[in-house]
Amino acid sequence: MTACCAPGQPGAGTAAAAAAAAAAAAAGGGAAAGGGAAGAGPRTAERAEGDPAARWGFTPPDRDPAQVRRGMVAIPAGTFRMGGDDPDAFPDDGEGPVREVTVSAYHIDPRAVTNAQFAAFVKATGYVTEAERFGWSFVFHQFVRGPARQRVLNAGVPQAPWWLAVQEAQWRHPAGPGSGITDIQNHPVVHVSWQDATAYAAWAGKRLPTEAEWERAARGGLDGARFPWGDEFTPRRQHRCNTWQGEFPHRDTGADGHVGTAPVGAYRPNAFGLYNTSGNVWEWCADWFSPDWHAADRPETRHDPVGPPEGVGRVMRGGSYLCHESYCNRYRVAARTMSGPDSATGHLGFRCAT
Repeated sequence: MTACCAPGQPGAGTAAAAAAAAAAAAAGGGAAAGGGAAGAGPRTAERAEGDPAARWGFTPPDRDPAQVRRGMVAIPAGTFRMGGDDPDAFPDDGEGPVREVTVSAYHIDPRAVTNAQFAAFVKATGYVTEAERFGWSFVFHQFVRGPARQRVLNAGVPQAPWWLAVQEAQWRHPAGPGSGITDIQNHPVVHVSWQDATAYAAWAGKRLPTEAEWERAARGGLDGARFPWGDEFTPRRQHRCNTWQGEFPHRDTGADGHVGTAPVGAYRPNAFGLYNTSGNVWEWCADWFSPDWHAADRPETRHDPVGPPEGVGRVMRGGSYLCHESYCNRYRVAARTMSGPDSATGHLGFRCAT
């Protein structure tokens, strides 16, 4: 894993623990934590085990499936070409080989979960995120201002010094103390771990999408395309997603209209009606990550795949506002990476499926 994408987060709030986990993340992985997830439907990759109240601190309410699916995008069953062979891909990411994958019908949210939606979940359940429990999270250096500057736990992540571990950074205060979400209610919630995302999904009567479901929906029917809208990054010189414009990591010019996160409905949707499946924030998927599990031609990798049975990190897809062609370059629709299930950063969110 390239450290620009998602540094790991340990289950402790000390500077030493932060530095140790950051170094491990930069070297190629996130902090591992146990856990499954919750969800409706047949995808066993994130089905909850045990007592939900003990797991999350609340019992998910019973919801009418028809009401849950209202506003979601119906994706019909079908076969598509998953993965890529792009020369810009990182070898350890395992984007290839390109293979035909069949998925059953499902529904997926057209947009990432917003700050307002996550706030409603927290108000209803009293849920406390892992970043809140740890007492810190990772913030991109340019957003750490004012009081937050006094709350930095370390000088940066080795190999990626633009990430700062900031005390009290969490979803309500995405840039640390002094920041807030009052003016960005319709932006994607960030500083949420995979565990946090599955808790929200369970409360909403949903689940996280599998990686195959995510890519099928993100492609919008464009098999083989580099981006959800085609092969050209800025067709007719029009920006179609929120990524880094300028010299990374020093200055984002905002030429695409945004610096940092953008509203979840920014830019044109793809042909299936999904927004921001390229750039803005990384999105958690249900699957454990493996660079080569899917390369084997066997039924479990070609029909409703749910990923390997275990791993050290969960799959992340879509890229973020920090992706740039000179470094990360993971805003292509086949691009993938991972982070530990308890990891949280300022450019990582999620959307739900059912």
